[in-house]
Amino acid sequence: MSQIVQQLTFVGPAVVFFTTIMIIPFIVGIYYSFTDWNGISDSVNWVGLDNFKKIFSGEENFKRSFWFTFQFTITNVILVNLVGLILALLLTKPLKAKGFYRTVLFIPNVIGGLLLGYIFQFIFTRGMPAIGQMTGIEFLQTPWLGTPDTAFWGIIVMSVWQSAGYMMIIYIAGITNVPNELVEAARIDGANEWKVIQTITLPLLMPSFTICLFLSINSSFKAFDQILSLTGGGPFNSTEVVAMDIYLEAFTRSNMGLGSAKAMIFFIIIAIITLTQVWLTKRKEVEA
Repeated sequence: MSQIVQQLTFVGPAVVFFTTIMIIPFIVGIYYSFTDWNGISDSVNWVGLDNFKKIFSGEENFKRSFWFTFQFTITNVILVNLVGLILALLLTKPLKAKGFYRTVLFIPNVIGGLLLGYIFQFIFTRGMPAIGQMTGIEFLQTPWLGTPDTAFWGIIVMSVWQSAGYMMIIYIAGITNVPNELVEAARIDGANEWKVIQTITLPLLMPSFTICLFLSINSSFKAFDQILSLTGGGPFNSTEVVAMDIYLEAFTRSNMGLGSAKAMIFFIIIAIITLTQVWLTKRKEVEA
């Protein structure tokens, strides 16, 4: 009995907070997705699958924002993990002050989303054009947030700069767990550095790949605050992500029911993609 009381003492508050903040709002959101509630009125009418039919039949905003989110996620996941892995491989070598370099590269992940967006908005609209005028470099004078293509890559630059350091730490932890005996044996057999990485390091890093891919896919799909402060979804709604479309639908256009339906669809899509990714990468994990 005392053990049960002790467990409830430690676990109980976390369960209560999780249920209050996550489970209950999720269930309520499912209910509202089948209604026409506007988020303000006391009148809540059950409309069944009408919201979902509307989304799949002619919701151009949702389709456009989802396509942009998908492009952003694919590009961001590849670059974030590639940069993070390269940095990890470099910073596990015998370098002076590598602890300092790791800290500096990790710091961007600490910066809040909205603040980060405003910082890069200043860089793209004020800092880079000013440097471009002084140096005469035309590339720096490009209106990065003025066209859909350049705005897309501006968001990618910001996201990679923020997230690559975090992925780097996870990859470093994986690399340091690779047995030195295997690496030394491969080098004795004549394997060069690239062969060691290809045949030993990367296969044994699959648990790290599983974690990093899961985190980067999740965060990329749910990106909202950085893009809101950087571009606001512009120019011409070309950088509007799904989370922003859901937010605008529910709180700006006062269609809480339709917004909840979009959120439910988005949740299901993310769950399917992430679970599939974890299942595929888990199958490729090997033990040393």
